[in-house]
Amino acid sequence: MSVIEGVDKGKGSRMQLNKSLSNTAQWVKLNVGGTCFMTTKTTLCRDPNSFLCRLCSEESDLISDMDETGAYMIDRDPTYFSPILNYLRHGKLVLNKNLAEEGVLEEAEFYNITELINIVKERILQRDKKLCSEQVKKHTYRVLQCHEDELTWMISTMSDEWKFEQLVNIGSKYNYGNYDQAEFLCVVSREEGVADSPKTESTDKAKELQQRASRM
Repeated sequence: MSVIEGVDKGKGSRMQLNKSLSNTAQWVKLNVGGTCFMTTKTTLCRDPNSFLCRLCSEESDLISDMDETGAYMIDRDPTYFSPILNYLRHGKLVLNKNLAEEGVLEEAEFYNITELINIVKERILQRDKKLCSEQVKKHTYRVLQCHEDELTWMISTMSDEWKFEQLVNIGSKYNYGNYDQAEFLCVVSREEGVADSPKTESTDKAKELQQRASRM
């Protein structure tokens, strides 16, 4: 082996060692509430103003204890830390069904991850709007009176928003020779939002008529 070849191999070994040490220095171990998480400084510094970025910074002004493995110790709920860390990894908020948005918001505010705070607040707002919309739906009832020969036409021309509830035969007040033309009460309903609340009185009357008809 020549001297030049020996020098080249020595340089190559040192470069590989330096690269390996550099990669190792990028990894950070966190002990969150007794659960260990491994990630990189790049991930933790997605938000440069966050607690996690400041924690692993070489010029950090934060003081944190380390466990026997060298992991930074953080006294927070590890269950809610997982979605926090995954958000920093790929920029999306993914929640398991058993996790509440409010819990993630609490952790996002603790770690001072501004973008995630805004995302969770918007998700909570949309969720509450949806729940509110579902809760305020009411039913409006109508009682329609018709003759037997009008019944088929009336039901077939009913708009999609109206739902058939009940049909009651109430006989007829009129006698056309030997033929009594039957009359019916047709009870229909539809869902209404909170904006339709002034119709409540007529709705109650329709319900009363429906109850009376069911007893006939």
